[in-house]
Amino acid sequence: MSLSLESLCSACGMQSETTPLLQNGQHARGPPPPSAARSNQPQLSPRQKVQRSQPVHILAARRLQEEDQQFRTSSLPAIPNPFPELCGPESPPVLAPGSLPPRQDVAKQDVRVFSEDGTSRVVEILADTTARDLCQWLVYRSHCVDDNSWALVECHPHLGLERCLEDHELVAQVEGTMASESKFLFRKNYAKYEFFKNPTNFFPEQMVTWCQQSNGSQSQLLQTFLNASSCPEIQGFLHVRELGRRSWKKLYVCLRRSGLYHSTKGASKEPRHLQLLADLEDSGMFSLTAGRKQYGAPTDFGFCIKPNKVRSEAKELRLLCAEDEQGRTCWMTAFRLLKYGVLLYENYRVPQQRKPALSPFSTPVRSVSENSLVAMDFSGQTGRVIENPAEAQSAALEEGHAWRKRSTRLGALGSQSPLLPSTLSTVIHRTQHWFHGRISREESHRLIKQQGLVDGLFLLRDSQSNPKAFVLTLCHHQKIKNFQILPCEEDGKLFFSLDEGKTRFSDLIQLVDFYQLNRGVLPCKLKHHCIRVAL
Repeated sequence: MSLSLESLCSACGMQSETTPLLQNGQHARGPPPPSAARSNQPQLSPRQKVQRSQPVHILAARRLQEEDQQFRTSSLPAIPNPFPELCGPESPPVLAPGSLPPRQDVAKQDVRVFSEDGTSRVVEILADTTARDLCQWLVYRSHCVDDNSWALVECHPHLGLERCLEDHELVAQVEGTMASESKFLFRKNYAKYEFFKNPTNFFPEQMVTWCQQSNGSQSQLLQTFLNASSCPEIQGFLHVRELGRRSWKKLYVCLRRSGLYHSTKGASKEPRHLQLLADLEDSGMFSLTAGRKQYGAPTDFGFCIKPNKVRSEAKELRLLCAEDEQGRTCWMTAFRLLKYGVLLYENYRVPQQRKPALSPFSTPVRSVSENSLVAMDFSGQTGRVIENPAEAQSAALEEGHAWRKRSTRLGALGSQSPLLPSTLSTVIHRTQHWFHGRISREESHRLIKQQGLVDGLFLLRDSQSNPKAFVLTLCHHQKIKNFQILPCEEDGKLFFSLDEGKTRFSDLIQLVDFYQLNRGVLPCKLKHHCIRVAL
């Protein structure tokens, strides 16, 4: 208002210098009226003088007053039109209250996600939130390293079933098919896309039948499963539980794109001998967590095809059992590939395309802040950046050894450290994610199986038979092996060794670092560690 008044005042001043104006805003045609006539008129305020000092179009002023009154009584405030040049001569440059589209409320719902240590977190999600979106949010909130191996697990404890959601699946849609006893788990799954890395390790030759001659190469394996026009078949004997009964039968089963079939006559695959066991469209593939105890399964390698409409009834579940872990993995992987096809491959490629090129020194995966550091050499008169990854790794190991030697020397001289060196070497590993404390052998095997039976997956735990020893649990070729880490003393110093004292380490962190770079006496290098995250 002050700016408009100043502009009006300046305009009045310019007009008064050229042509005198009367109080009614008309040009003076004769001599000015006498001063006595002016004294009889009432005194006007400065604002009224300003408003009466220029001509005003009465019709335009009335129209503006009516529009202003209309917008004051409206529930919406007056919104200036960002495109006044598009307005017609009759329409004002202000948006009418009813011209805006109606506001659409976005559907939201709360989902509770549990971690493996029993903690949980309630997350508000949208209707189009995918499993990958929710996992990335939980990784960010939990301050974990996002290595694209986290998964959201659909768990049905009352049925003894669980499966990992595919990255493209909608969380709200999946929750709509779950019972009240079911829940979501947030955990690692290193084997989620292992097939695309090593496809030849998943399907034995006797279990796969191709529609055309195959040379068994990795690229042809991928193309055969991802091509919708191809017709690969997975075949073999499985233990099948009859619907509504507790008895199991060993049948010859064939998995195709159209569904799962079993033969009524030996291993014959003639159409007249095949009967449909389960459909792939409206079903999901689950693994059995307690097959022997809950369903009387003949082996520990059970899996299940569950229709989406089934929530808490076990009568309509198609329960199956393989002879070994490789067989179960083959059947479950083939089910995912035949059902989702190219979509599954796109889920695998999205993180790979988004991830920038990493140098060899960036492995194993560390935190973002550690990956942003640069290796430096200050041994000379001036510092230099170490560009060779092998040299940088060697310098890091030497620095670690020097740090341990300095801490030992300071402890011997009576430092103020609350822990003596010998005590520090026996407890420092408890701060690492790969150490799981006093858990049983069965529990360690269960963690390895849940987080994916891939080569190099490991954890460390306290030994149950020897209170001073530790156990390294390692997965190799889908089999779990245990290696005992024994303490040994030399010159009053405590060391740890996996090979009866041939290779000794001052603490378990040093031991893990060594076997991540060297195979040694192990069947493979340590690559992935089991981790439990508190939400």
